Amino acid sequence: MAYSKLEYIWLDGFKPTQLLRSKTKVVHDFSGKLEDCPIWNFDGSSTNQATGDSSDCLLKPVAIFPDPDRENGFLVMTEVLNADGTPHETNGRAAIDDDSDDFWFGFEQEYFLHDPETGLPLGFPVGGYPAPQGPYYCGVGGTRAFGRDIIDEHLDLCLEAGLNVEGINAEVAAGQWEFQIFAKGAHSAGDQIWVARYLIERTAEKYGLAIDWHPKPLGDTDWNGSGMHANFSNGKMRDEGGEKYMKQVCDAFGNYIKEHIDVYGADNDQRLTGKHETQSIDKFSYGVSDRGASIRIPVTTVEDGWVGRLEDRRPASNADPYKVAGRIIKTVNSVS
Repeated sequence: MAYSKLEYIWLDGFKPTQLLRSKTKVVHDFSGKLEDCPIWNFDGSSTNQATGDSSDCLLKPVAIFPDPDRENGFLVMTEVLNADGTPHETNGRAAIDDDSDDFWFGFEQEYFLHDPETGLPLGFPVGGYPAPQGPYYCGVGGTRAFGRDIIDEHLDLCLEAGLNVEGINAEVAAGQWEFQIFAKGAHSAGDQIWVARYLIERTAEKYGLAIDWHPKPLGDTDWNGSGMHANFSNGKMRDEGGEKYMKQVCDAFGNYIKEHIDVYGADNDQRLTGKHETQSIDKFSYGVSDRGASIRIPVTTVEDGWVGRLEDRRPASNADPYKVAGRIIKTVNSVS
């Protein structure tokens, strides 16, 4: 009898930043289809999602991908439900108020490869720092790029799994990398980012490394932090656009600063300082081709007649893409 290994992936209840969890379900004669993935359960008292006297939480499958790194394996992204089938309070996916594919998202996910033995990013010497940032962004060579074998393996796994990764690159700081994922619909964008995060975490395990999602892991130093820049558009932005409408959308974001910052990741104040290509967390601005603004209007959007996408540069690397996308949709929809 043929068997399959279904890796159920979910987000736990840790605060202020949720962690990924997963466990394997072995099933026989599995079709490979999402609708044939059964709802499963787990001990919520071990993940900060329930108490011991009422510990059962449910895992509802929402997306499935082949697992290229496991024989007969599948990656099953799930959302957490209470025992009665209602969304758990930690379930950001269920709070997205849009089931259509009208909104498109392109997330630029930055992160650091972290060496647990040294407590430092990969490429940082014990008791000191590598050469100042400058040569590491898209760098090549043993003194500029660190961990490329891990990054390439992760890219291949993502592509073989069917995730829509559009690119990778070494980032501004030593040991810092980025991948970009594009998807139509907030649910799909969030699913794919979380599965890609899961795959880089699991891949790093094999190399004795960890992934640091903190937006400013090196603290108040002259090293860039990590973000998850959110490129977004809806049908009107792509099809009609216009300078007036696009600026109205930007202005709307200025009306909901707190609501966005609240879901843009913990410790983001350490990253959004006005330095290192960021706007201060207590300020809001937008500008054409301005990487120091809260929202960057890409020059291509202007050149195309103010039609296309905008980029919110504020989300941190540890932000929940479900919550980021859901908040962006609410703000854009507030513009008539």
